[in-house]
Amino acid sequence: MNRLLPLLGFLALVALLAFGIHWNTLHETNEVPSPLIGKPAPEFTLPLLYDSTKSLSRKDLLGQPYLLNVFGSWCVTCQEEHPILTRDIKPLGIKVIGLNWKDQPDDAKRWLGQFGNPYDAVMADQDGRTGIDFGVYMAPESFLVDAQGVIRYKRIGMFTPDLIDSELKPQLAKLGRIAQ
Repeated sequence: MNRLLPLLGFLALVALLAFGIHWNTLHETNEVPSPLIGKPAPEFTLPLLYDSTKSLSRKDLLGQPYLLNVFGSWCVTCQEEHPILTRDIKPLGIKVIGLNWKDQPDDAKRWLGQFGNPYDAVMADQDGRTGIDFGVYMAPESFLVDAQGVIRYKRIGMFTPDLIDSELKPQLAKLGRIAQ
């Protein structure tokens, strides 16, 4: 019996690990609900990436809806999402604001120069504080903010064409931005 204890312990550990992996696949991180949905976007004033003498604030963006897309030059998934922003989201007519998160400005400029700039404006959040206020814990993440500055939708992870059709377009339709 004493010889079976290590084997039973090992099997229990394997079972726990298998359950954890199965649970994770059922409950992806992009399913985590944001407590900010339906609440005003956090206050922020950040320098613009291409002209740090100028800034953009929450108040500057009031009056029309926008999609805030959190990205970084260090983010591999952001590179995968980047052409989707240009090809599938820009044509929807929504203003797209880039939040360059925890990145060096020169690295971000080089990255956007290489892959293209789908943003109407890019803000630099080098220390990540604005990202923290939005509840960002990974990139890419995106927030749909209405004309009154209220967060209506949050996407954790990259957009795909299917997610744009099934999630973003219905949210834009609710804002009267596109027909479903």
